[in-house]
Amino acid sequence: MTAEKDTLLIREQFVPPRSKVTTRRRFVARKAKRKEESLFAVLCAWIVDQQIGICVNLLILLGLVHFAFPRARQYTRKFYELSYFDSESGNYGRGWDDVYFITLWAVIFTGLRAMVIDYILKPFARWGGIESKKLRTRFAEQAWAVIYYTASWSLGMYIMYNSSYWLNTWEMWTHWPTWQIAPLFKLYYLAQIGYWIHMLAVIFIEERRKDHWQMFTHHVFTSLLLITSYGHYMNKVGNVILCIMDFVDIVLATAKVLNYFRFRLACDIAFGVFLVSWFVTRHVLYNRVFWSVAVDLHAATPYGCYETTTGRQVTTDGGSAIWANVLQPFNDQDGLVCFNKQIEYGFLGLLAGLQVLTIIWFGMIIRVAYGVLSGKKAEDTRSDDEDDCDSEEEEEIEVDDLEKPEDAPIEFEVDASEVTGAFKTERAGSPATRSKTRKSAAARASAISIPGHGDHKELLGRIGCDKPT
Repeated sequence: MTAEKDTLLIREQFVPPRSKVTTRRRFVARKAKRKEESLFAVLCAWIVDQQIGICVNLLILLGLVHFAFPRARQYTRKFYELSYFDSESGNYGRGWDDVYFITLWAVIFTGLRAMVIDYILKPFARWGGIESKKLRTRFAEQAWAVIYYTASWSLGMYIMYNSSYWLNTWEMWTHWPTWQIAPLFKLYYLAQIGYWIHMLAVIFIEERRKDHWQMFTHHVFTSLLLITSYGHYMNKVGNVILCIMDFVDIVLATAKVLNYFRFRLACDIAFGVFLVSWFVTRHVLYNRVFWSVAVDLHAATPYGCYETTTGRQVTTDGGSAIWANVLQPFNDQDGLVCFNKQIEYGFLGLLAGLQVLTIIWFGMIIRVAYGVLSGKKAEDTRSDDEDDCDSEEEEEIEVDDLEKPEDAPIEFEVDASEVTGAFKTERAGSPATRSKTRKSAAARASAISIPGHGDHKELLGRIGCDKPT
């Protein structure tokens, strides 16, 4: 036995006598993909495990400080209350104190998501017959998405339905700058900002997927659009875009939930609705809003500087500054706010970036869906895991039994450095062995079988109604 390569000697005794009989035995070894864990990865894993405790302790600490120290309430109340209330109008302004409220909601969403997933949705998945721990986690994540996006979309639609810009994109730009907003609208908008900031944290601390950087870019663009539109008094268009985006997320997550529960017909229907709704909302309605930003915005709101409180245009020269105007309410609530070509192009650039991502994803969806419908093998271009350290590969090792006397052992050597699980041996005549011999020709030729990479894969790693693997 050498230092470079250890060998395992595997023996199996024959029970029935054999004489000049050729048999083929299949031994399955599972190889775990090893991934070096950095200090950052270990820290992220610890945060994921402790996120409920961290969030609950932060909320309890904030509550104790608020109630036990009256002098601190002038600061702590900003976490609990909407700031900049105007008693005359009953509406709210905006400013730096809104950051406290956003921070609170980011913490609430982080803790609430983890609690609902761990204590409600995972047990529900087990009750529903999902035995795999990994699949229960995937199911819980998608079920949480259904819950959140249904609530946010419903509230957003209620606000939009009762507004002047319902089915009227021109009204999104009238009366700019909208200095004050209604309490419910402000709560909705700040909570949405908190949610997307919390999603930026979640995507980094949790297990990475193959589309990690695409999703990260999407979250960055969405967060920037929400923050800048809120700071530049353009929250009307933000409400419209959120409603457009949230609806597809509801349908997509619902299709995945049905998939995990193996409701094939319902999942097929949901997936069909998803394909249609994706195209209509993200490539028709979204581009209608994009066109309104490119054309209607400048026509309804000419370049120039405006008084914040009255909306009166003071000058026709909007200058060239971007951040000073986009963050104007955070620096000088009563000052002038300007709108210029650079700001318009900045918003158009962020919106175009989101559209590019959705076009790429839609192309992937159509390509894989077409492959499945035409009976071809689906290639997973957006699988759930980028490098799952718990995932396994099956390596089938075939040996021939040639004319063995009774009770003679079979011996063969396997590289121990490549094998982490124990070998499972089965008798050649057993039903399990006979079942394995009926695998596809491709699998037998390569002697490699990778779970989840069969002819029926979950579309794009998260979409589709075939049996999850």
